[in-house]
Amino acid sequence: MDKFVLRGVLSGGLGGLLGFIFARIFAEPQIQAAIGYESGRDAAQDALSKGAGLAVEPDGPEIFSRALQANIGIGLGIIVMGAALGAIFAIVYAICLGRTGQIRPRALALLVAAGGFFGFYFVPFLKYPANPPAIGHADTIGPRTWLYLTMVACSLLFSVLALILGQRLKPRFGTWNASLLAGAAFAVAIGIVMFALPSLGELAANVKEFGKHASETPLPLKDDQGNIVYPGFSADVLATFRVYSILAQALIWGTIGVTFAPTADKLLAGRARTEKFTANV
Repeated sequence: MDKFVLRGVLSGGLGGLLGFIFARIFAEPQIQAAIGYESGRDAAQDALSKGAGLAVEPDGPEIFSRALQANIGIGLGIIVMGAALGAIFAIVYAICLGRTGQIRPRALALLVAAGGFFGFYFVPFLKYPANPPAIGHADTIGPRTWLYLTMVACSLLFSVLALILGQRLKPRFGTWNASLLAGAAFAVAIGIVMFALPSLGELAANVKEFGKHASETPLPLKDDQGNIVYPGFSADVLATFRVYSILAQALIWGTIGVTFAPTADKLLAGRARTEKFTANV
């Protein structure tokens, strides 16, 4: 198990490095655009507040520079995250090994990586997609975090249950039909959870300040007469950022699966030789 986890960590670290390079080239300009929007909106809001005779709080000191955040900070964060995902991947792979019928070790690595991408990221993303800076009320950070973690937990739990259901249905319905039935059960279960959980725009702090909306995406800023003094957040920036977020995660999980697969073959071959030698002795 230790060798599997070590190789999983190395594969995940490499995936995190590639994911960071991708995000630094493609997603960082969208993040910078979002930060520029936030600064401009804050300035417009301060101007409205001053015009109404309200006090304006000064900006706090910048603890970390933007260059440090965009390079070392995000880079280390993504690489460490990738290594952690790689370790989890290796553990799940070891558990699945020998329990998935005739699936070859390399194919199993790719399947587990695909399952990790969909279970850990893509399914929760469908309910609570990634947002760049400038989107999100400060008072909703806690509820947003718990809602997202709830989606991740439900997605992973239902994925495991769907696999178990598929294995139990396989003798009666065959592999293909059992897979379809298990997939349908997963879709229904996760759909119920998505329907039950609130959208981010329905959180109390957002409703109080902006009214009830489907998301936290900033709407146009208006003055007392209803005139727009600052536009809403760019839909193009938001959509582009989310596409790049999906691609970065796919790159991380894909790298984990592709790089772990050949090492899994070598480890299993070495284990088989050791067991054969021990048996002969």
